[in-house]
Amino acid sequence: MDILNQLADDAPEHEPDSLPSLDEQKAIVAKLKALEEKGELTDDVLAQYFAAKQKDTSDEEE
Repeated sequence: MDILNQLADDAPEHEPDSLPSLDEQKAIVAKLKALEEKGELTDDVLAQYFAAKQKDTSDEEE
């Protein structure tokens, strides 16, 4: 069995979280860019948009 098939077999079987629509993603990017230009883009603001990713990362560290 090749490595890709083995990895696919070992992967957890769950539905991925749904992503925002393309228009919603563009709006988020525009808002984050505007905050960055004002110097108001903080880790707390980023955490609001990327909290799920941070949670996944913290799960791996434990």
